[in-house]
Amino acid sequence: MNKLVQRLLVFFIGMPLVIGVVTLSSYNHLVLHFVIMACVFLSTKEMYALLAKKQKQFPLPFIVFLSLIPSAVGLICTRTELPLHYIDLSLLFCFLLILSYEVFTASDFDHSVEHMTTAVFNVFYSGYLLTFVSRLTVLKGSTELIISFLFMIFMCDSFAWLFGMTLGKNNRGVIKASSNKSVAGFIGGYIGAVLAAVLAQILWPDVFFGSIMKAVSTGIIIASAGIIGDLAESVIKRDAGFKDSGNIMPGRGGLLDSIDSILFACPIFYLIVNFMFGGSKPSF
Repeated sequence: MNKLVQRLLVFFIGMPLVIGVVTLSSYNHLVLHFVIMACVFLSTKEMYALLAKKQKQFPLPFIVFLSLIPSAVGLICTRTELPLHYIDLSLLFCFLLILSYEVFTASDFDHSVEHMTTAVFNVFYSGYLLTFVSRLTVLKGSTELIISFLFMIFMCDSFAWLFGMTLGKNNRGVIKASSNKSVAGFIGGYIGAVLAAVLAQILWPDVFFGSIMKAVSTGIIIASAGIIGDLAESVIKRDAGFKDSGNIMPGRGGLLDSIDSILFACPIFYLIVNFMFGGSKPSF
């Protein structure tokens, strides 16, 4: 299956499915929260496999359990109107559990630093970052915000691929982390994200209010974060000697290969919404 067919399948099947999940806004997007937890579960397992290539780790069930704690707390906070900073406190709790686990279970301490650092990284990367999507669900215009964010990421990825395929033949290899990435692809990614952000402002001016430059700036920032997120995962895969993080997504590799940009960009988008569009007031 060639890349064009894969992209078309994502657009005509994947995007409507995602939009459908997001628009099920009952109980502060309860369905979306369970999808987030499923993504945390799968991405934690994929990251564990990547890190296992070179690093000693705690048992997988323990890491998966820890990674699910922040998203579970996020679900509880959005359903009970508890302060969202409890999510951050849950991450601190996970770190304390990691330290305690090593202290009380290690028979020797030859790999203690590896055990703890890989656990901290996996819980933060796979378990914590997606909670910023959870936090969006309690803001005014949450459905529009989440759809707009995901559309920016999708447009950035799709335009980067399109520009890279058509115009990037002679300008690849500028980033060692991913030699197939091209200057043309990066430019295309920025264009795609900016177009998505401007369209979001046109469709939902009450959510993305202000001048068009605010929308353009949002697109540029989200594109930058998404690109860095994609490259960061490439670094991890290169170090582990893997081409893909898994095989759960036909033709696209693992789940992490599909959500790496989202993981890095969703905290940035949450901050943008709060500081640029006054989205800090919860809807409940």
